[in-house]
Amino acid sequence: MAKITIQKGKLNVPDNPTLPFVRGDGTGPDIWAASVRVFDEAVKKAYGGKRKVEWLEVFAGETAMAKFNNALPDETVRAFHEYLIGIKGPLGTPVGKGIRSLNVALRQMLDLYVCLRPVRWFKGVPSPVKHPEKVDMVIFRENTEDIYAGIEFQGGSPEAQKVLDFLHKEFPKEFDKIRFGTQARNEEFWKQVGVSPERAGGAGESKGAPHFHKEVCVGIGIKPVSWSGSVRLIHTAIAFALQNKRKSVTLVHKGNIMKFTEGAFRDWGYAIAEQHFGEKVYTWARWEKTKAEAGEESANNEQKAAVARGAVVIKDAIADITLQQVLTRPEDFDVIATLNLNGDYLSDALAAQVGGIGIAPGGNINYISGHAIFEATHGTAPKYANQDKVNPGSVILSGEMMFRYMGWTEVADLIIKGLEGAIGKRTVTYDFARQMEGAKEVKCSQFGDAVIASM
Repeated sequence: MAKITIQKGKLNVPDNPTLPFVRGDGTGPDIWAASVRVFDEAVKKAYGGKRKVEWLEVFAGETAMAKFNNALPDETVRAFHEYLIGIKGPLGTPVGKGIRSLNVALRQMLDLYVCLRPVRWFKGVPSPVKHPEKVDMVIFRENTEDIYAGIEFQGGSPEAQKVLDFLHKEFPKEFDKIRFGTQARNEEFWKQVGVSPERAGGAGESKGAPHFHKEVCVGIGIKPVSWSGSVRLIHTAIAFALQNKRKSVTLVHKGNIMKFTEGAFRDWGYAIAEQHFGEKVYTWARWEKTKAEAGEESANNEQKAAVARGAVVIKDAIADITLQQVLTRPEDFDVIATLNLNGDYLSDALAAQVGGIGIAPGGNINYISGHAIFEATHGTAPKYANQDKVNPGSVILSGEMMFRYMGWTEVADLIIKGLEGAIGKRTVTYDFARQMEGAKEVKCSQFGDAVIASM
């Protein structure tokens, strides 16, 4: 089996690389069956048989649980690590004990620090907005830190109490901000509202009511945001913008509230932009400095001159305002670099503007080690399993991202051409057909045929 390798940051891809894949749970097998035919046909058309992918099936999720009593077998992680690049369908995390999220676990095990989410509109795709064609963004979402680190302690647990005791002893001012961090405060609150905690949902009350206790019950979460984690993400986003001649990189954050995590992300971003990219970029931090020293007109002229010579503008935006402005002024955004939770919200909200997550691709990448897993961004939709019904667009476009990452751009271009052709002919699956006039509704497998026919 031929392996993809990396040397000095450059991928070496053989003509017959082995790529691990996970079919996925629920609708995953249907989607994969359609998608892999598209991939193989695009490779064949692009290279006339001189190149070919050797697919290696590995298992995760519900299928792996049924086969091996392990939702994420070591063999699966080992395969993605050994062969560098792979692709997966949607996964369901088994209910109960075990891994909180299989997707998050894979990202952390392989240190896939970039969640890459390109968002663009394909002509003809139904959209809830008037001008979906204005949406053309690439989101770089930090993929290993933030609240997704999973450092949480259940309210009322001994672990949560230890954290509360530590804060009370070492950081009393911060502890005082925890509104119900003591039993006395809880009792004071219930006294004010005139209801005992027991009557508010204790034993003997209605079955659907929450159960409150007199003792302290505060869930605690920790949000780690590091300089190294932030800088490698932002540096990658800026390098991408320069390489692909994009006009700007927006650092999206909630630094007005979380000053030393999200605010630091913004500040570190400006610093790394100026230190590592120099005159290739122009930052809003520099604009503010020039404005303070020479006035706003000078700052504006300085920025205009930088843009005229091809510099990428590095700017920032508060997360909540960004969610508004990507609707009202999408043309103002190009490349976005943001933290984990913001990126989760933002990428799905943008996907809705261009047709939904059924056609939204995603990639999880470590540009240093070369490791990458491309994946469907939607769920497993088990009620449609084995019906050959759902849209395979998310996996097809994730494959397009994968081949482009491998340097097989001819294959990626053919996949885009085929998808555009199928949608342009209004030959689509049920999710699009019900919103398009004159559409021909086809099965998942038939949509794959239509994509191939349009290459």
